[in-house]
Amino acid sequence: MGRSRRTLPEELLLLALDPATGTTAQPQSLDLGLAGAQLVELALAGRIAPDGDRIAVVVPRPTGDPTLDHALELLRRRGAPVRAVHWIGGPRLGLRQTYLSHLERCGMVQAVESQMCGVLPTTRYQATDTAISREIRARLDSAIRTGVPPDPRTAALAALAHAVGLGKHLYPGNEGRSSRSRLRDLIRHDPMGGLVAHAVMDVQNGVAAQPRRAPAPAGRPAAAGARSAAGNAGGVPLQPRRGPVAARAAAHR
Repeated sequence: MGRSRRTLPEELLLLALDPATGTTAQPQSLDLGLAGAQLVELALAGRIAPDGDRIAVVVPRPTGDPTLDHALELLRRRGAPVRAVHWIGGPRLGLRQTYLSHLERCGMVQAVESQMCGVLPTTRYQATDTAISREIRARLDSAIRTGVPPDPRTAALAALAHAVGLGKHLYPGNEGRSSRSRLRDLIRHDPMGGLVAHAVMDVQNGVAAQPRRAPAPAGRPAAAGARSAAGNAGGVPLQPRRGPVAARAAAHR
């Protein structure tokens, strides 16, 4: 993976960075979103693929990005496809700081030392190249404004932004209500982004213990309490729990 392309975790973090305060919006849910963004980036790189509500490693070859490759290796060590909610809900200590430090090394943000309440030392981050943040934001704005299906990367970014609650940060107030609604609707344009976004929201809602179920076959009623694909936020269809992906993952182990 060339470093000329920003990864989804980096873009999500830049979207969440408040230029006025130097802090990140939605910090707790953002940590979950960064873990989910790693999954989507690995899927875009062809290293993993969805297998129902699980994630399977299909090509364990490193991407060249140390942070992504660490996540890929952890997934590979599981030895079997892992549920997205379990992966995203696992401990991710320091992930946000890892990406902030990376953006600082790349010259995209600058760390500013200050004090909270005049006593507690704290670090804020200011974007040094606002053109990058504007370009990322413009992609979302264009998808929302035009209604044209976005590319998979932008669709996944929109899904993650909605899942971590950045809609009210990007499009605040009553005047932003329709944009927030359209941001949510973009979740349906990328199956992997939708799967991960739903998992992020499930972890936040404390429902990670219950597996998502695939919709019942045509002509057969769904089991009581099961959520069909149409019942999922954004209407993202779910895949069968097991399939060729799992076989490919086993072949590469």
